[in-house]
Amino acid sequence: QKLMVNFPDYPTVMLRMLNACIREPHINLAVLIMQPNGEARLDFIQNMEYKFVELLTCKFTASPEDVVRQQVSYRYNVVKARLVLMQARLADVNSLLKVKSPSLMLQLQRTPPRMPGASPQVP
Repeated sequence: QKLMVNFPDYPTVMLRMLNACIREPHINLAVLIMQPNGEARLDFIQNMEYKFVELLTCKFTASPEDVVRQQVSYRYNVVKARLVLMQARLADVNSLLKVKSPSLMLQLQRTPPRMPGASPQVP
């Protein structure tokens, strides 16, 4: 039907489509077809039991290597700066705990660190 998505709505539509593919992989499919010339196409397809309906098609073109390198470098530097800020904040909290509640600080130092998202282990 050649329906179009408005540019401001594009990230929301993409997120919704990708989440649907993750939630219901037997109904919603995402197919990425890459060509040797650097072009690619991502098709979102819905399985309607009796036929497949193409919901959305996104066309992609590979960026030059220097642009990719700039993007990776920028994103790395942003994450690195955020890490420095978080480490400074953690150091501030640690120093505050040492002064206000040394026993709590000792208990925190004895407890092994957990991975984010992991469920706490009950002794």
